[in-house]
Amino acid sequence: MQARLYNFNPGPAALPLSVLEEVRDTTVEFGGRGISIMEMSHRSAPVEALAATAEQLLLELMELPSGYRVLFMGGGASMQFAMLPLNLLAEGATADYILSGSFSEKAVQEARFIGQTRIAGSTKAIHWRQVPDVGNIAIPSDSAYVHITTNNTIEGSRFNAIPQTGSVPLIADMTSDLLSRRIDYRQFDMIYAGAQKNIGPAGITAVILSEELLARCSKQIPLIWRYATYASNDSLYNTPPVHSLYVLERMLQWTKQQGGIGHLEERNRAKAALLYSVIDGSGGFYKGMIDPEHRSDMNVTWRLPSEELERQFVLEAEQRGFVGLAGHRSVGGLRASVYNAVPAAACEALAAFMQAFMGRH
Repeated sequence: MQARLYNFNPGPAALPLSVLEEVRDTTVEFGGRGISIMEMSHRSAPVEALAATAEQLLLELMELPSGYRVLFMGGGASMQFAMLPLNLLAEGATADYILSGSFSEKAVQEARFIGQTRIAGSTKAIHWRQVPDVGNIAIPSDSAYVHITTNNTIEGSRFNAIPQTGSVPLIADMTSDLLSRRIDYRQFDMIYAGAQKNIGPAGITAVILSEELLARCSKQIPLIWRYATYASNDSLYNTPPVHSLYVLERMLQWTKQQGGIGHLEERNRAKAALLYSVIDGSGGFYKGMIDPEHRSDMNVTWRLPSEELERQFVLEAEQRGFVGLAGHRSVGGLRASVYNAVPAAACEALAAFMQAFMGRH
């Protein structure tokens, strides 16, 4: 096999080599049944068992008690931007959104097509260098729900404190940090995440929600958009992305084998620290895009003195086997996404390359 690249793509992102090899070996035939799982009916016993195991594993890793369900569906987290208000933003009610980056803006944009929204907090005026101070955000008791994006993939920031919303449901988009750090997931009434960062491949989304919230969802929308439909059919109401579900289940097993969230958080913190230490010690050659106390351990972002030099950085990096380091087209700069499956050796190699590039330029 050709030597594998150092993969810092933001999503679809790196998957563990052991998981990829296992998936490769079962692509043609799954479980001794003579066909691939991609060819099996989603009503078959292996696929039903796969969905049940994945749900149980995810709840176990998140240390959630009974009273929560996991739903698997397509459409990505972007579909949840609309599906959430369809289910929970009733006519005459208002939902509160805390804005900390581009994807939280997209979430509220979709909600505005469906009902009334309110911006509870925003740091757009300072170009997202920080996340809002949740301690200074007041949420009306009659709010339909509060929405937060816990980690900002594009900008490279994250919330280290979670808003206290009382009896108002708290909803989180955790696409880029689910299972990456210790969080008391019981604080949330619903969490959703596109799988393609930390828990699987593109094409499948996990929605974790309390049964209490599930009971409050609208019954006036088409069945295909109801969370209750997916819950009552154990995520198999219609044909799910079966192969993506299989890889997701393998990823959850891998996460458990690594020692769970606690061990991964320690590794993630150390990986990100390698890169931030080069940025902070560069004398201004590299400049972080996020104020230090708000930085993400998943998405490390920085700038160089000129866009020309940034293009040169990406070019030289690609020549040396690094991929995915260009910043998002909306903000520019550079970004290294160091999700759970990115090995420490990749971050060590990138830190050394950054030092060498600085020496040359």
